[in-house]
Amino acid sequence: MPQTVWIARHGNRLDFVNPEWFNTAERRYDPPLSDDGLVQAQQLGQRLVGEGITHIFASPFLRTVQTAILVAEILDLTIKVESGLSEWLNPHWMTAMPETLPLVDLAENFPRIDFSYTSRVTANYPETSEQVLKRAGKTAKLLATEFSENILLVGHGASVLGMAMGLLDVTVEPEINAALCCLVKLVRDDQEWVMELNGDVSHLSQVEKVIRFN
Repeated sequence: MPQTVWIARHGNRLDFVNPEWFNTAERRYDPPLSDDGLVQAQQLGQRLVGEGITHIFASPFLRTVQTAILVAEILDLTIKVESGLSEWLNPHWMTAMPETLPLVDLAENFPRIDFSYTSRVTANYPETSEQVLKRAGKTAKLLATEFSENILLVGHGASVLGMAMGLLDVTVEPEINAALCCLVKLVRDDQEWVMELNGDVSHLSQVEKVIRFN
């Protein structure tokens, strides 16, 4: 039976809409979704209705957890928080390992989180561009092997690229439209992965004109 892995980027983030938020935030590298980002995540969930997804995995950053939770509510699923899908831990963007909410706090705020799940890969600060792509690719391959049904992986701009590269087993970075709340669809049949959607945003009522990674 063919297996489908859906890869999504989180919705729009509050600091993209209000850059001043960063200056007073308690966890300045962990912004929540903006109001329009919440709408994007709901539209993402509606797009994935009927696609047979059985597991949802999300990076531990708040914006990815919120995106995954809104999808999970529509699909009536839980989510698994996976460090290997994390943001690129780029020292030029972040002066230290970014602080995110502990899993116990996330689970208290979002009851659909599977508190029994343990990350298969740990993201470590700092990372080069090569390291984040390899880390995300390794994570995608591990999850697709262990969870052989149709799955959704919710990450960030760089980890979306890395996940696709890992499954496609390529070393040259593919040209993927890693826009906010985009969808990449990869289908495996006879052990070969084929990309059927490349950063699709047709499910969104509002899309960004310039793709931002940070």
